[in-house]
Amino acid sequence: MPRALRWSILTLVMVFLIGPFFVIAAAALHGGETLAFPPRDLSFKWIAKVFEVESFRASFGLSILLAIGSTALALALGVPAAYALDRYRPKGSEAIRLMVTAPIIVPGIIVGLALLRYLVIPVDMPMTLALFVAHTALLIPYAVRVVSASLANLRVDIEEAAVLLGCSRIGAFLRVTLPNIKSGIFAAFILGFVTSFNQVPISLFLAGPGVSTLPIDMLWFMEFTYDPSVAALSALLALMSMLVVLVAERLLGFSRYV
Repeated sequence: MPRALRWSILTLVMVFLIGPFFVIAAAALHGGETLAFPPRDLSFKWIAKVFEVESFRASFGLSILLAIGSTALALALGVPAAYALDRYRPKGSEAIRLMVTAPIIVPGIIVGLALLRYLVIPVDMPMTLALFVAHTALLIPYAVRVVSASLANLRVDIEEAAVLLGCSRIGAFLRVTLPNIKSGIFAAFILGFVTSFNQVPISLFLAGPGVSTLPIDMLWFMEFTYDPSVAALSALLALMSMLVVLVAERLLGFSRYV
């Protein structure tokens, strides 16, 4: 394939992937009272308004806490599960993997409806706790699959050598295995955090008055308002996501492990 054609295809792919972000960012800078593209006059007033909306501030805080908490719990449950499935291979391990992967395969809207019908309503579970349980259940498969991939690339005899030298199984895991799969754990955390923060189908069924994640609050806001503030908020969230990945790469040296 000619080099010029390769670069042309690469350029088209990048425009397809990044183009929507530039459209949203440009619409966020529109100075009019309604959403429009291309912007006829530039203004930062809608970006400033994002920080003035109380519901956005409250839902953003809930989304951050929910994403961090559910991702941490999913890793706390998923890392031992991935280790047991990869190292000990219990009977029926493939069936267990299939069950663990089920929340990824089943559409989120069905998972949200099932949790609402058979978990939240029968036990009268608080909405915040229901969101936490639902997001954790959704993120466990990501933790198991990503950490399992890291464990598959780690030679078993390295851990066995630590055991032969007098280290306990738990000590070998903490001192040898865990440091060698930290890139996978970090990748699972980033993936889980982003998935939880941007989750819509499951959160849509479990959110309610006074308890709402940021994506759901944005949907409700757009039902009554058509100004560019939602576009401004979307652009800020995209920039925040890119900043998180950039800082993590620079500070943690993530690029050295992948």
